[in-house]
Amino acid sequence: MERKKASDFPKELLELFDQYVHGGISRRDFLDGAQKFAVGGVTAAALLEMLKPNYALAVQVQPNDNRIKIEKATVQSPQGNGTISGYLVRPASATGKIASVLVVHENRGLNPYVEDVARRLGVVGYMAFAADGLTTKGGYPGDEEKAAALFMEVDRGKMMEDFVASANWLRTRACRVPGPANN
Repeated sequence: MERKKASDFPKELLELFDQYVHGGISRRDFLDGAQKFAVGGVTAAALLEMLKPNYALAVQVQPNDNRIKIEKATVQSPQGNGTISGYLVRPASATGKIASVLVVHENRGLNPYVEDVARRLGVVGYMAFAADGLTTKGGYPGDEEKAAALFMEVDRGKMMEDFVASANWLRTRACRVPGPANN
């Protein structure tokens, strides 16, 4: 079956899905609202599956790309939740000081798409750190709905402090890339 594009769905259904994805309505409310678009043997549940992201299809830079170096990192966050984990990517050939980018996710945590965004930044010359706001909940659980539920349990103020700590850590780390400029 061919993967549908957003343009293949009615605008009202996409708006309903957007409300669901961003926590404005429950799964049940989405399914109830999507029912009117379920025609020709396609159920509301099938529509939900069609609309959900497929991260494997969206990957632009593979994790084993030799143009980048990837590592998991943990940042101290005394004003936040204590620590925050993340995904650090830098160009494989980087030496000296390079620009850095903090990649901030939406309400799903450090999912495969966010990791791919960090890798994309790495291949174009940036050091990127994708911090996981779900660190205190065990990280991204591999399921969008579970991730959204966990996200609602995280203290927003502490999570913000975790991201601030990540930005400060990244700022100092970006100046410590191995190479002649740091000798």
